[in-house]
Order: sequence, then structure tokens, then C-alpha cells
Amino acid sequence: MKQGTTIITLDNGYHLWTNTQGTGKIHLLALHGGPGGNHEYWEDAAYQLKKQGLDVQVTMYDQLGSLYSDQPDFSDPELAKKYLTYEYYLDEVDEVRRKLGLDNFYLIGQSWGGLLVQEYAVKYGQHLKGAIISSMVDEIDEYVASVNRRRQEVLPQTEIDFMHECERNNNYDNERYQEDVHILNINFLDRRQPSKLEHLYSMKGSDTVIYNTFQGDNEFVITGKLKDWHFRDQLHKIKVPTLLTFGEKDTMPLETARTMQKEIPNSRLVTTPDGGHHHMVDNPDVYYKHLADFLREVEAGTFKGE
Repeated sequence: MKQGTTIITLDNGYHLWTNTQGTGKIHLLALHGGPGGNHEYWEDAAYQLKKQGLDVQVTMYDQLGSLYSDQPDFSDPELAKKYLTYEYYLDEVDEVRRKLGLDNFYLIGQSWGGLLVQEYAVKYGQHLKGAIISSMVDEIDEYVASVNRRRQEVLPQTEIDFMHECERNNNYDNERYQEDVHILNINFLDRRQPSKLEHLYSMKGSDTVIYNTFQGDNEFVITGKLKDWHFRDQLHKIKVPTLLTFGEKDTMPLETARTMQKEIPNSRLVTTPDGGHHHMVDNPDVYYKHLADFLREVEAGTFKGE
């Protein structure tokens, strides 16, 4: 596969930005979170794996509506109905795989991307050599309980009550509310400060519509479609070697990760010290050592789940 950027044309006529870094026979396709996020925290993945002594071709891409890929006008209810679905984004992964000529490959996804990895491993698992679920649970209700506990760890009750009042009134633009969200973000999402995941100019566009549709206003409220997502009864269908990787200060609960590890037949759970939701950025040395060890073991046929 060629290095650098490739623009692929989907069967629906839209275009996606993809980029491949690194060399070697191991192929890793990386899915970003959000939904409506972008590829940026995977930009150094091939470099980080090389530091661990492993040559890997890492391909990342921006999903439809995100950053460099086409951004449909999702204010059009017909477009929103057609594309803002789990099924669309799941099938998009497989179309990207086909258009890039990938097979017998590894699939990694963070957050929303980790949801897609779970669903892909069940529906399209015959194409996978291994799966990596990074910072994503299988039961969203347990995530809701977790983020509410996280608020208690860093905010006084007066601020928690104020946040709940704003959420009841749909007053998410309130400056004080957003300051509280920022405190939560730097404690549990992007612990490495200043954040590397910032732009000089606001990139808000259809990606915000996607995020609001599935998640809500921020990581600590789940008012969109994701509030009804449950996948535990499907985990036993994941047959490929699977790595679960979570930050120790993640918004996603480790208790749920431990349950997932028991439900997925051949899986291992690892954690990243001092890592939040983006623990590949917060503590890359540990994150990518876990990933490199997993890839080596699967390649050697020695991987055994816990």
C-alpha cells in the first residue's frame, strides 16, 4: 500500500480522506472516535510502534462528515436519516477496507471507533487478524454511571448541581457550565496539557451535528442515539484475538472493561497509568508497548487471552 494520502470515492459518491504511514507486512486500520472526531491522535501510531521495534503500516481516515472528508449537509433530514446510523458507519469501515485492498488486517478503534470495532468483529470478522478496542464499553448505561462518578471526583456538589440544572434546561452554552466541562475534560479526556488535539481555528461543521446526534453536547451527557446502545449479548461472537485497552483515569469504567474481557472469548485487558480517554496521547510509551506486544503475539501465534 502506498504511503501518504489517498482520497477514496465511496459508492455513494462522497469522498473520504485516508492516510497511510509506516512500512511492513502488518496492516492496522485505525478508527477515530467522536462520532465526528478525526484521525489526528493516530498520526504518530506507526512512529510509536517503530519505537517499540515493530514495523506496521497504519492507515487512518476521517469518517464521512469529519475533518478532511466530505461533509454532507446533515441539517437535511433525508441525509441525516440515511447516513447518521450505526449501520452506515459500520459498512463504511468495510468499504474503506475494500477500496484500500486490506484483508487479514488489524482493526483499532478509540471510543466511538471502539464501538465500530466491536460491531465490525461480529459482522465482518472474517477479514480480521485481530481487534483492538480502546476506551469503549459495550453497555452505555455503565458509562453514564461512570461519568457521573467522575464528576464527584473533581467538582464540588454545587457545580455538579449547576451542571445538572443546565442539562435539564438544555443550557449547554452557559459559560460556567462549559468551564466545568473543561475541568472534567483535562482530568479524564486529555490529561496531557496543553492538549495536542487543538486547532487554531474552530473546525466545527457537520462533525458537530454527528456528535450531537449520537452523543450530545459533551462527553459527560449522553442524550443522543448512543444512550440506547447495548452490545453485551453479542460479544461472544467476536472470535479474533482482541485487546482491550483503557486509561486508568478514563471516562469509561474499568469495571465494564473487565466484564467485556470475560465475555470476549480470546481477549486481554490492559490499562495505561495516568491515561485518560485519549491515553495513546497521555502516555504513549505504555499504550504503544501494550499494542506492540499484542501484535507480536498474534503474529507469532502465541497470543492467549486472560
